[in-house]
Amino acid sequence: MSQSHEYATLGGGCFWCLEAVYQEVKGVLRVTSGYAGGTKENANYSAVCSGSTQHAEVVQVQFDPEVISYAEILDIFWTIHDPTTPNQQGNDRGPQYRSAIFYHDEAQKTAAEQSIRETAPQLWDNPVVTQLAPLEAFYPAEVSHQDYYRKVGNRNPYCTFIITPKVKKFREHFADKRK
Repeated sequence: MSQSHEYATLGGGCFWCLEAVYQEVKGVLRVTSGYAGGTKENANYSAVCSGSTQHAEVVQVQFDPEVISYAEILDIFWTIHDPTTPNQQGNDRGPQYRSAIFYHDEAQKTAAEQSIRETAPQLWDNPVVTQLAPLEAFYPAEVSHQDYYRKVGNRNPYCTFIITPKVKKFREHFADKRK
């Protein structure tokens, strides 16, 4: 792998789901669960879940652009969550579960706009409601939320019924992108 890296910051429902998938992607160096897009100067799980901060649960994906492109990161994103439901992923409801792309620079903004316009509609019949906004701040989630699926796995029913199917879907659709 090269010495270079970039970041993608994505919200697609519960951060545990996105984290579990992106940890398996070739070229991904690190995935950190956290919070972005809110109105407060910092965030924690209880405040974010209350809806009072307007943060989204997100993952920050550090990746090697010589192995996987930002566009490919987004291709996976569209496949593993539903970008057509505002403030909701399945039974998870609230602004913290919204679909969001927080871009790091103008190149990411342009790539995300193109992906929203061209790629997502090929996968989803309903209109895409994904928020596109500049990343102003990222707050890592508490330690208990990092590597959650790896630590807990199917001992937690949420993992069994929500996360495991997303991981399987990634593995089926992107076998060539797995580590």
